[in-house]
Formats: sequence, structure tokens, C-alpha cells
Amino acid sequence: MQDINFAQILIAFVVLVFSLTVHESAHAWAARRLGDPTGWRLGRVSLNPAVHIDLVGTLLFPLIAMVTHLPIIGWARPVPVDARYLRNPRRDFLVIAAAGPLSNLALAIAAAAALRVVPAGPQSIGQLGVAAPLALVASRALEINLLLAIFNMLPVPPLDGSSIVAGLLPERLASGLDWLRPYGFLVLYGLMLTGTLGYLVGPPFMWMLSWLL
Repeated sequence: MQDINFAQILIAFVVLVFSLTVHESAHAWAARRLGDPTGWRLGRVSLNPAVHIDLVGTLLFPLIAMVTHLPIIGWARPVPVDARYLRNPRRDFLVIAAAGPLSNLALAIAAAAALRVVPAGPQSIGQLGVAAPLALVASRALEINLLLAIFNMLPVPPLDGSSIVAGLLPERLASGLDWLRPYGFLVLYGLMLTGTLGYLVGPPFMWMLSWLL
């Protein structure tokens, strides 16, 4: 059994909570810009993690993944969007959905830039000095945000990818995704338990990681 490094778990957990907070805040901000004040009125255009945390997706699942050395994937409470406020609901839903993964991609790019500045890369994290902890935080931010961006782009409800695909498809085909919505979490659990999720997320994650580094 592998030893549990509580310091690294704490760093990864803090980075994940911050990344999920930015993700959901980006949804609420985009909705507000497109005319829907629902998330803004609920205080979701905020970097306060308390307004975004989901007990299972933000706390339980990520901590289990960290302790058992599984890929760190989580989610926060979804931001409600009221289509009545949107001028073009199909297009605007797509933009609002894309804002979340794009915010994580932006954080990943910022973390990659930080790794180029900090004089200690991920391979020298074990060394002493101030740079090593900074490199560890940046490295975790890069990995976690890439995972979140790619994971959320999967076209499985309730992930953002399903709303993006629905906005791109003709309306008749997009409505066909609705039958999957009640079973979305079951599909995700099945992908996780069978290991299929790793085959879907792993290759684009490694490609983007190598590109950013």
C-alpha cells in the first residue's frame, strides 16, 4: 500500500476547490453577461468556495481519489440558468457551458507559465527551498485544471460538454440528448468503474500537458 502524503493531498485539495470555484463562477459570470441574473442574485459570481461546494463532488469524491491515488476529478454545485432571460437560448447556453472549461484551461495555462518562471520544475519538487513548494502548487494546478477542462467537455449530461454539443447540433438531434439526462451520473459512474474514463480523458490530457510544458 502506498504511503499517504497528507501535505500533497492538502495542496491538491485546495487547488481543486479553488479551480471548481473559478469554474462555477465563470458560468455565473457568463450567464450574467448574456442577460440572466439568476446566478448573480444567488451570489454565484464569487470566488468564495462556500457558495459553490457540493458535498459529494467537491469533498467526498476528490478526497477518496487523492487517498487512493486515482485521477482527481470533481464538481461543484451547478449554477442555475433561466432561459427566459436569454436572447438566443441555444447559443447562449453553449457559451455559458463553455465558460467553465475555458476558465480551467486559462488556469492551466497560467500554471504552466508559472512553472517556466519558478526555477524548480515538477521533476525537482523533492528538493529543498522556496521554489519547490511553489512548483508543486503550480504543477498540481496545471494537472487538475487540465483534467477538469477535459472531463467537463465529455458530452454526457450534466457535464458542460453535453450543453455544448446540444448547441452545435441541429435542434431535432440536440433534443435527443435529453433522454440521456436522467441517466447521466450512472453513465459517468460506469465510465469510472470500468476504467473507460481514463481512455477518454488520458490521451488528450497527456497531449495538452506535453504541449503546455
